[in-house]
Amino acid sequence: MRATVLHAPGDVRVEEIDDPRIIEPTDAVIRLTAACVCGSDLWPYRGAEPVDGPMPMGHEYVGVVEEVGSEVATVKPGQFVVGSFVASDGTCEICRSGYPSSCVHRVFMSQVGTQSERARIPWADGTLVATPGVPDSDLIPSLLAASDVLGTGWFGAVAAQAGPSRTVAVVGDGAVGLLGVLAARRLGAERVVIFSRHETRQRLAREFGATDIVTERGDEGVAALKELTGGLGAHSVIEAVGTQQSMQQAIRSTRPGGHIGFVGVSHDVSLNGQELFFSQVHLHGGPAPVRRFLPELIDLIWQRKIDPGRVFDLTLPLDQAAEAYRAMDERRAIKALLTP
Repeated sequence: MRATVLHAPGDVRVEEIDDPRIIEPTDAVIRLTAACVCGSDLWPYRGAEPVDGPMPMGHEYVGVVEEVGSEVATVKPGQFVVGSFVASDGTCEICRSGYPSSCVHRVFMSQVGTQSERARIPWADGTLVATPGVPDSDLIPSLLAASDVLGTGWFGAVAAQAGPSRTVAVVGDGAVGLLGVLAARRLGAERVVIFSRHETRQRLAREFGATDIVTERGDEGVAALKELTGGLGAHSVIEAVGTQQSMQQAIRSTRPGGHIGFVGVSHDVSLNGQELFFSQVHLHGGPAPVRRFLPELIDLIWQRKIDPGRVFDLTLPLDQAAEAYRAMDERRAIKALLTP
């Protein structure tokens, strides 16, 4: 089958590799209907993470089940499924507590690679959710978004305790940040402020429910946010980048007693203990427990109550995966969808 492989920073190729097969009785094999490039894929692409030999790429996926192992009970061949970017058994104590992305048997799907024609899904029962039927083609981008960026933005909003009567600030205007806006509004936030300098992203943020745009960054952005909030800061802040500057901006944008949901993959972030101590903010985040939210998100999409697939502003065939990476790296695209 064809699959996307990263050989070195900036060197993405689509190659022929072995077809996946059932290895464990808890596995499933799916044929991908759509995959995509994630902002976190850009870290190794840019050389900010080590590239250890040829690496399979991709961790977001939707498709049709082709084969299941002997112990798989909740999905069957022929069903259209959405899966989390972290495979989880669904039965361990951590999964049952609502954090399947920290399952004791977790497998990050980036280790498997889903920018491909087919993929083996470990722990199929705890990872995949079947849709009510075969989706209309226009729903596929939104269902694909649920696999990671929607679920991650949703977790950021939940972790930040976004809700009625609250002002939510979003640091980061990539797909996760934009869908954090959507999630915050869906959860009832009264006001949603996004930090963004990009007109196309600002426009989509407004359409997802942002009430205010702040174009400044760093401490200037913090000052602008506080001016909007009577000098207090936001009740809830979603940090969707993962850099030192974005985390500092999130902490400084949060009022005392407020909550930060940090879901940007952390790179070289360190916290000043004294600043954190006196900020009196709550920090909660990490790899989003997407599988926990998938049934609800799939239902919202199926009922056409939300349309998160609008974050995809570039669609390319799998063979042009290298261009999809370039477009996102150069910020010519918010998020690129690949059709195998």
